[in-house]
Formats: sequence, C-alpha cells, structure tokens
Amino acid sequence: MPGIKNWKSSRYITPQRIGFVSTRFAGTDGVSLESAKWAEVLHQDEHQSFWYAGRLDRKPEYSFCVPEAFFGHPENLWINSRIWGRTAREPEVTERIHAMARYLKATLYEFVKRFDLRILVFENVLTIPMHVPLGVAITELIAETHIPAIAHHHDFYWERTRYSVGCVHDLLDMAFPSRDPDLQHVVINEAAQEELARRKAVPSILIPNVLDFETPPPAPDAYAADVRTEMGLAPGDVMILQPTRVVPRKGIEHAISLVKMLGDPKYKLVVSHEAGDEGLEYCNMLREYARQAGVDLRFFETRVGDVRQTTSEGKKIYTLWDIYPHAALVTYPSLYEGFGNAFLEAIYFRVPLLVNRYAIFHRDIEPKGFRLPVMDGYLTQSVVNEVRRLLEDAAYRKELMDHNYKVASRHYSYAELRRRLRMLMTNVASMYPT
Repeated sequence: MPGIKNWKSSRYITPQRIGFVSTRFAGTDGVSLESAKWAEVLHQDEHQSFWYAGRLDRKPEYSFCVPEAFFGHPENLWINSRIWGRTAREPEVTERIHAMARYLKATLYEFVKRFDLRILVFENVLTIPMHVPLGVAITELIAETHIPAIAHHHDFYWERTRYSVGCVHDLLDMAFPSRDPDLQHVVINEAAQEELARRKAVPSILIPNVLDFETPPPAPDAYAADVRTEMGLAPGDVMILQPTRVVPRKGIEHAISLVKMLGDPKYKLVVSHEAGDEGLEYCNMLREYARQAGVDLRFFETRVGDVRQTTSEGKKIYTLWDIYPHAALVTYPSLYEGFGNAFLEAIYFRVPLLVNRYAIFHRDIEPKGFRLPVMDGYLTQSVVNEVRRLLEDAAYRKELMDHNYKVASRHYSYAELRRRLRMLMTNVASMYPT
C-alpha cells in the first residue's frame, strides 16, 4: 500500500503512538475493559493510544471507526453462518472472506497512516475467530509492513466448543494467531501460555487482568442510594449478587442452591446482567429451579448498563459498580473463566465472595494466598457454613476482606501491570534497534 513505510528500517522512538485494534471497544466486556486499563497505564508513561474497531465509545479524536470490523456486521454474520458447524466451504464464501479482508486491510493502513502509529496492539482479534476476515487482514498487514505489534489474547478458539467444527482451518492456522516473528504475544493465564506454545510454537508473556488497587473505590454517592429500593428489596433484606451474564458456564444454579441452603428468606439473589444469545433457555431453567427451591431470584438486567443514564420512562440505569457496595456477598460459581474479572471486582469493593474452583482460579489465582470459601463443583455444608459466618460475623468478614485486598494489590494492581508493560515495550524496542 502506498504511503506506509517498512518498519524494519524505521526509527523506534519513545514515547510511542500506539494503536489498539479489535472488533469492539465499547461497554463492559473484558476486552474493552482491559484495553482501557492498558491505555491508562501506558498514558502514565506518556504513550498515546488510538482506537480502531467496528464499535467504539472512545474519544472521537483518537478513534477510527470501521463498521465492517464489528463482529455483528451483516457481512460477517453471513460469513459466520457458512463457516461454523460445517466441514467444507463454498468458493463464494472464500471469495467474500478475502474481499472483506482486502477492504479491512486498506482501512488498517489508513488507521496507521492517519495517526502516525508506531506500535499496534491487537485485542483478542487474533485469538477468537469471531471475525475471520479481520484476522486475515491483520496478519497480512503485519507481514507487509513489519510494524511492531502485540497480540493480547483473552480466550482462544480452541477453548470454545462453538469453534470446534468449521471449514476455515487453513485461515485459523494462518491468523489465529499468526506465527509472524514480528508479533509479540500476551496471554492472561498460564494454561493459555502453555497451550499457545504447544499449538503454535510461539512464546508469550503472561499479563493477568488487573484493577487499580492503588486507588480504593469511591464511596457510594446519592445517585445509587436508591438502588436497593429499585430492586424491590426491603430494609431487612440481604442482597447476594451474581454479577455476570446468564449463560450456562456461569453456574448460577449453584448460587440458587447456596441461598436455599442458607435457609433464611432475608437472603435475596440478584443477577445483574442479561441472558444474551446463549442463555434464554438457561434463564428459564434458573427461574423454575429458584421457584421450586423457594429462593427469591431477581433479574435486574434492564436497569444495569455501561454508563449511568435515564430511560425514556425516566428510570435510572445503574452501573455494576453502583451495585457492588450494596451487596453482602458475591457468588461466582463459574465452571470456566478465561481469568475472572468479577473475582477481582468483589475483592476491590471488599465484598465477600463464594468461588467455584474453576481451572484458571485453581492454577493462577488461588496460590496467591486469598482466603475465601471455595467449592469444588458442588456445595458442601462446610462451605455454606463458611459463607454464613462471612455474612453474620462483621469482624471476621473485615479480616478476610482486608487480607484479600492486600494480596490482590501485590499481584493484580496497576503497579504490576505497569511493570509488565514496560518489560513488553522493552522487548518490542529491542527487536527494532535504532
């Protein structure tokens, strides 16, 4: 492409102009949240961040929005409907994948040129093939320009059942992720690091998800003072919060079982997020299970959003961070997580939590020394008794929450992210000496 030089011969200068690329940077999904944290920490070292995606809620002067890059764009949905769950693809599908990739590659060249970018960070877009043409476009861009690049991997396609059968294995091998030597890889857990090395024979750096534990959360303000009332909770009710989407891998039936085993009608289970495209049947099952168990289950998803706002009916929309301070306990009985942001958020707000010993928690998080009730796929009476003690013994609860906050501050803070990003930037710089 004209106007873009080969970065093998370009001068590497700090601070850098860094371009983040994904299908979406908007809302509270893990990719959007973690990329914003990276940008914030990089800004503290005087780097500038710019954004490319199909949907964006970043500042317009630093953004480059290409609707076709969104995984929900009609053309990409048409392609996905013809490549997953099938073992052969039609020539038209191949042509449309490459036609879209050519267009997206041209927009990526324009993104780099418009903002004079020196480093690109690909957020999960070379990891999970929700948008195959974009992955192909990025892989070709790297090969053609040798621009210093980082692939930040959140969850790989081989971790998801929905991508186990498809007819694009050639493209997955090429681009998800690319083996290009110009690409630095970052993963969020040890299992992903090992599996990436085994499948793709490429090294990676481990940078876990983080929160700003150096800055305690703000005190609840007047806006969220009525959130319990809006949930329909009485003054004596105790809120147990399930701060996740309603999908089967979240194991929400265990949260219902917990409330049932606590055996007190003052405990109310509140689920914060929507069912989504995976969970309508699961949601209905949860409602029926709660009814049979005599558990007061409340879905508050219509009143929780990415930002505070007011509906057309004049009702407040709250953020998840408005709700955490009002919770007495967080349930996190997930069967699988790539990392576990809700775990860190509960620790950050000093709310006790129950965790299922999912694989990443067991391997990466638990050895750090957190103290909390943990179930092994099923609830035992001893785990329920520990939860009850946390709910009823204020001094014991404070002791554990203060301990957990200190542990998280050592391992999952912005200070740790800053240290690892500086190392990553040094690695990138060393590949392109002046």
